[in-house]
Amino acid sequence: MSHFQPYLISLLAGLGIGVVYGMLSVRSPAPPIIALLGLLGMLAGEAGIQWLKGHSSFVQACLHEKSFALNKPDQAVKDSDAI
Repeated sequence: MSHFQPYLISLLAGLGIGVVYGMLSVRSPAPPIIALLGLLGMLAGEAGIQWLKGHSSFVQACLHEKSFALNKPDQAVKDSDAI
């Protein structure tokens, strides 16, 4: 039960705030779909960073392939043979 406690507290807090907004006839600060999409983006970004941290060799290999070196080692040999 303690694993679900933060989720339950968050749900209850959201319901409580929703009740207060309803009683005061106040609209939520953002349309619900925009707020949910923002939360989805936050979760995707967090998951992406966690994935990248777990696959650091993959990230390093991609960065190495995309380096800004003007000549790759095998091209330097071919260029020197042409001269």
